[in-house]
Amino acid sequence: MAVQLNNLYNSNASTWKLKVEVQLKLLKSTKQTKPPSLFRAYAASASTNARQLIESGDIKAITPREAATATGSEGYVLLDVRPVWEREKARVSGSLHVPLFVEDEDISPITLIKKWVHFGYIGLWTGQSFTTLNPDFLNQVVEVVPDKDTKLLVACGEGLRSLMAAWKLYNDGGYRKLGWLAGGFNRSSEGDFEGVEGPEKLEYATIGGVSYYFLQLLLLLRAVGKD
Repeated sequence: MAVQLNNLYNSNASTWKLKVEVQLKLLKSTKQTKPPSLFRAYAASASTNARQLIESGDIKAITPREAATATGSEGYVLLDVRPVWEREKARVSGSLHVPLFVEDEDISPITLIKKWVHFGYIGLWTGQSFTTLNPDFLNQVVEVVPDKDTKLLVACGEGLRSLMAAWKLYNDGGYRKLGWLAGGFNRSSEGDFEGVEGPEKLEYATIGGVSYYFLQLLLLLRAVGKD
């Protein structure tokens, strides 16, 4: 299983490389703010524990190419944990939505400073809002999926937030039949999911801000080059 996970992360798909290239070129020369140490510790712990559950087989790693079979004959229900602004760009038809992160609406002076720094260093380039963990995540999942025996395929853009969400659902929520969309929607291709709604392609929904326009330019140049 560990070898399979390494193979997933070492994929050479051209679209994935293009998206990463856009993000890294724009952010490489900027300083990125670090989340509070408590959150970093929580995120690191959740990620490590979730990977252990995947390697042990308690959580099943499912690639986007395998998702149609998983949500079809295998009976998994797709749970999208992306923030609302990503889901509005593109979403899988019929998927459930409970965001793991929500926009931080705190207006205290310290938070406003953090938001300003976030926008200057990250938000402007990626289009991502300053977020905080959704305190009602588990309760909201229970509302839409009350049966803990339901098979859930947890998904996000890159696979990191869904990794945290899967661990939280397993460890704190009591859900035991979990799948994780390895690599996230960013690794998907046309045809991986039966229906996609929204104005953007599913694999580009995490890209916003200035990087979105660079992506469009690169896609245009690539198309012209092929012609």
